[in-house]
Amino acid sequence: MRIIPAIDIIEGKCVRLSKGDYNTKIIYNENPLEVAKEFEAHGIQYLHLVDLDGAKSSQIVNYKILEQIASQTSLKIDFGGGLKSDNDLRIAFESGANQITGGSIAVKNPGLFNEWIIKYGADKIILGADANNEKVAISGWLEESKEELIPFIQNYQNKGIQYVICTDINKDGMLEGPSFDLYAKILQKAKGIKLIASGGISTFDELPKLAELGCEGTIIGKAIYENRITLKQLENFILSIPNSF
Repeated sequence: MRIIPAIDIIEGKCVRLSKGDYNTKIIYNENPLEVAKEFEAHGIQYLHLVDLDGAKSSQIVNYKILEQIASQTSLKIDFGGGLKSDNDLRIAFESGANQITGGSIAVKNPGLFNEWIIKYGADKIILGADANNEKVAISGWLEESKEELIPFIQNYQNKGIQYVICTDINKDGMLEGPSFDLYAKILQKAKGIKLIASGGISTFDELPKLAELGCEGTIIGKAIYENRITLKQLENFILSIPNSF
């Protein structure tokens, strides 16, 4: 199972929210590159970088931060937040993204999202399936769509999607543990999907459980910034598990 720390960006700073609520913003570091370099120094190879300004404004905003991290570290970055057009995608990949995550766009403009899967390949496009009570949430989680989570994932799996990041919004940033039951259900219904668990990770002990469930990766945010899980623990965990990506 891949360990994927998260850096969420607002106004160029590394922040965390609770349940996606912008009013709960905590700034953890003014310099995201510094944070990324620290991850890399502990043997971490992957990064989940989220442009929260972009998610709000429906277009890519913090691509300079992406460019900085991509050019000054060897981290493989998946980038998301506000990617709504071919131009946004071009900028993200030109700025050094290894993969992009599309969430709202997959609900609001499935035709365009399908074109991206065909054009860039399923290894480059991750489906962002973030849910509130098993309904897909969009627009930086400010809106709930009518899409049911599991049929939504299955539909895109049929169209070639391999990677899915699923965040249970009720868990995100709450440090109360991830949605084990929800992930088990997804893995059972969408056989073969590479599921990346996100939201609620609070202790190191949860990581082997997610690996055992069959999650391909896990995104960890606040637990790192609040020192609930140390980078040394993650380094040891990475060394103990063969990489599958």
